Amino acid sequence: MSKIAVLYICTGKYSIFWEDFYTSCESFFLPEIRKEYFVWTDQTQLIQGLDNVKVFPRESGGFPADSLYRFEMFLQAENELRDCDYIYYFNANTLFLQPVGEEIFPNETGLVAGRWPGRRERQHPMFYPYERNKRSTAYIPPRKPPYVYYTGGLNGGTAESYLKMVRTLSENIREDDRNGIIAYVNDESHLNRYLWEHPCKIMGAEYATPEEFTYSKLEYEPKIIFRDKVCLDPFFNKGRDRTLVGRIRKGFKVLWRAISWYL
Repeated sequence: MSKIAVLYICTGKYSIFWEDFYTSCESFFLPEIRKEYFVWTDQTQLIQGLDNVKVFPRESGGFPADSLYRFEMFLQAENELRDCDYIYYFNANTLFLQPVGEEIFPNETGLVAGRWPGRRERQHPMFYPYERNKRSTAYIPPRKPPYVYYTGGLNGGTAESYLKMVRTLSENIREDDRNGIIAYVNDESHLNRYLWEHPCKIMGAEYATPEEFTYSKLEYEPKIIFRDKVCLDPFFNKGRDRTLVGRIRKGFKVLWRAISWYL
């Protein structure tokens, strides 16, 4: 029987997602296999009494620190994670809706990750939010396909392959730190750079669907969704300007980033 590790971060207001995540993960994610949860949180009282959960106390560092330094956090459990067969990370707002079985195990690459669904699949790669700063360790150059844009909310693999990725990304993010650089989409930018260089098994849209997509008719039934955080608490808007002027300004910024990739 395989030994599965699940990595999870719920500091600050993200703790509101824990109960639903844990319940749905136990019910639907490899339900025949016992899972060991490694949880970083500043609200340890939420997890008392669960014998398959190990807590790592972690004060909330706010955005983007709680997300950006996740790989460094995971290394706190490296010795225990080495004893597992597979390791998976899920965003705090992940919710399982249907059974997810052995199809999520990695292929010969040793890694697995969720591809961003919807318009990301239809876009030209020039519009992907890849890191464009050539000084960043997360930089991805143009004209060197294949290009796939991965969500930061679902990734995993064999213990050996996953921990190798975690160590590399932790080192890369700290190198950027020393150079005064924060990648455009933080840890997700670094993940995309690594998977651009190291191919992985790709999980389709039904395994990585933003809840907002379900508000209209989908051509598939999602197995995993990422809950609409802003609907639950405006805090998660993180200062985004969603007015018409804000959307127009964002559109021009996206267009400029796309063009500048080739300059």
